[in-house]
Amino acid sequence: MADPRLFRLRVTFRETGRLALLSHLEVARALERAVRRANLPYAVSQGFSPHMRIAFGAALPVGVGGTAEFFDLFLTDYVAAPKALAALQAASPADLYPTDARYIEARDAAASVACPISTYEVQLSEAPAALVVPKTITVVRKKKEKTLVVDEFLVGPVIHEGDTLRFTLEAKPTGSLRADAFVRELIAATVAAGHAAEGLHPISFMRVDQRAAK
Repeated sequence: MADPRLFRLRVTFRETGRLALLSHLEVARALERAVRRANLPYAVSQGFSPHMRIAFGAALPVGVGGTAEFFDLFLTDYVAAPKALAALQAASPADLYPTDARYIEARDAAASVACPISTYEVQLSEAPAALVVPKTITVVRKKKEKTLVVDEFLVGPVIHEGDTLRFTLEAKPTGSLRADAFVRELIAATVAAGHAAEGLHPISFMRVDQRAAK
């Protein structure tokens, strides 16, 4: 339950370069260290193992970067958003860099579910002649196979311009389709159809936008 006595600062940041290879847990720890270095008055949880009150948005797959990632930081005292942003920027590396900060309401959706729609851009190692978007994708979760229908998660068309792909996926309360799994199967189907040579692979993979569902 949200504490109305706390101030909820939503910080947008970019995760690029080598730091895109970090796991979600490693990114979370790095961001917490940046908050501590910034000397912001962060709130601490109660209980046996107190920890920083910070909540993160949807995790990125390892190897996928982002230019519109965000986290919510709960503060015990008000700090003007531009001042908080400047402090975080001074305490952060270039590849894990805050770009915006604003206060949101306590009643607003949790960071983990606030923006279920994500847009990705992928640069491929070559330009395929055409794309083949798979209709279904089989994934293994908890040692069980599950078949996902791509159209249930894909929002709009997959845009193909030369060696660049752009697509949007929606995470559902019942589950989600990982962006890296989608691209892996799309490449496999495209190569199998003879539209690209063996060895086609992503050389850059970024989440460039996150937004709420309408």
